[in-house]
Amino acid sequence: MSLLTNPAQRLAVFLLCCLAVSPLSAEDRKPNVILVITDDQGYGDIAAHGNKMIKTPHLDSLHSRSIRLTDFHVDPTCSPTRSALMTGRYSTRTGVWHTIMGRSIMEGKELTLAEIFKANGYSTGMYGKWHLGDNYPCRPQDQGFEETFYHGGGGVGQTPDFFGNNYFDDTYFRNGKAEKAEGYCTDVWFKEALAFIEKNREKPFFAYLSTNAPHGPFLVAESYKAPYREKGVPGSMAAFYGMITNIDDNMGKLIKRLDELKLTENTILIFMTDNGTAAGAPRGRRGKKKAGNAPKAWPGFNAGMRGQKGSGYDGGHRVPFFIHWPAGGLHGGRDLDTLSAHIDILPTLAELCGIKRPAGGVPPIDGKSLAPLLRGKEPAWPDRTLFVHSQRIEEVKKGRNNSVMTKRWRLVNNRELYDITADPGQSRNIAAMHPAVVRTLNTAYDGWWTSLSGVFNKTVHLTLGNAAENPANLTCHDWHTNNGPVPWNHGHIRQGPAANGYWAVNIEKAGKYEFTLRRWPAEENKAIGATGARIRIGKLDASQAVAPGDTATTFRLDVAAGNTRLQTWLDRKDGKKAGAYFVEVKRLE
Repeated sequence: MSLLTNPAQRLAVFLLCCLAVSPLSAEDRKPNVILVITDDQGYGDIAAHGNKMIKTPHLDSLHSRSIRLTDFHVDPTCSPTRSALMTGRYSTRTGVWHTIMGRSIMEGKELTLAEIFKANGYSTGMYGKWHLGDNYPCRPQDQGFEETFYHGGGGVGQTPDFFGNNYFDDTYFRNGKAEKAEGYCTDVWFKEALAFIEKNREKPFFAYLSTNAPHGPFLVAESYKAPYREKGVPGSMAAFYGMITNIDDNMGKLIKRLDELKLTENTILIFMTDNGTAAGAPRGRRGKKKAGNAPKAWPGFNAGMRGQKGSGYDGGHRVPFFIHWPAGGLHGGRDLDTLSAHIDILPTLAELCGIKRPAGGVPPIDGKSLAPLLRGKEPAWPDRTLFVHSQRIEEVKKGRNNSVMTKRWRLVNNRELYDITADPGQSRNIAAMHPAVVRTLNTAYDGWWTSLSGVFNKTVHLTLGNAAENPANLTCHDWHTNNGPVPWNHGHIRQGPAANGYWAVNIEKAGKYEFTLRRWPAEENKAIGATGARIRIGKLDASQAVAPGDTATTFRLDVAAGNTRLQTWLDRKDGKKAGAYFVEVKRLE
């Protein structure tokens, strides 16, 4: 783990390390970087990959002009992929192995892509989905991004998001402050990113454009989904495809504007997605059409792969990756079938842009620079063994939903073996025929698991009392619990389940704090619906009555500094007990 305890220290060390790098001339200005990542769009959800139904002309054009990584892998779900992408490290090392329950929060001491770019003179901006923590020190603005405009949680309409958001004319967060926006969410993210690009076009910039679409709920204008529905695309898949077509339209606008600004030549433009398809193929083995579907219904398309989002089969984690940079020779349309992964992007971009991570004091990375391959200068590339897994539980479990990968082999869940070159659909388990291969890959998995084990008993703590976020607003999305699901979206909040859990927090400075408990978020201004409330933080345990009609109840407590647990209880009028879904914590001066 890093010996440097805050981002300022890490950046200072990094800048000192960068002094040894010769400055580039104006003619050799470092390339701009735009990284576009969509949510839940699979490899088969692009026309250029063989999908005969979906319309993605701008992505198809980018595909034709880019270098394509055709054996590129990410984790099977959102937050883990994003933490690995940001750090070049396997997601579990960063504290992330779920999408809720406090396990989607990336450790604030991690060194991110944004911090590296910022330290090297780049302007940095992120737009859309972060999903690596909604509180200090884990927000995007705490992790190297100078400008941010994003929704809360893992999607629009999830519990940390502004209540009532529904993809249209929503309220998002600009550098942590709520701000009303106009238009469809994806249009907003691209518009904001373009404004950032235009403002910073005279210097190198890093724009992280991370859409929440086409993640559910599947909401998009009728003009986008109706054409698919009319052609026989069933149910939510029509809206899912419509959301992707809207993304494609925005990609076209982005590419056109880069041309107009004369930025295309020296801009590294990446398009990728964060896991396998969520709705582009029916659930079931290899995406086969379920019995009972209308004869004319479109069966979906999963590029011949088995599995979808969340799966250890390739359909859960093999995703599109296009990279285009004319000035760097990365153009013209070429496939690279080398096994690669999300952990490789940080070292690859660092090499392509001529920047370096500091030699000491920061966590080591797991990824490998693909720059030599992209430039066509590495004819012999050693075989690698890579790992992905999907835990989605409070405490990690060895052997759960994983894949051990080499160029030829896939070992799924430590027992199913597939020759991916001969059987890309993973239809024939040949483990019994190759016991030595199974043993070798399981040995590799054991070594990887051991290397991760140092974080299994650690928890990322949200800091309370820091001036960067005072007050801090905690939500039940980040409860830790082994007693059932947490209310992670607005629909759950409306239903009001009798659930509870605790927050892992760090009291930065001892003193008097206010803890304001709510059943509804502050913007709703609705009654708390409770007769009594209780709070426990560390060794402190306090209770008080709640008056009828109160929208909140506030405790004022003297709190000791350090890592601890914070938990609340509300005695509801329906006779049930539940945690306060929203708690505002303010350190008093």
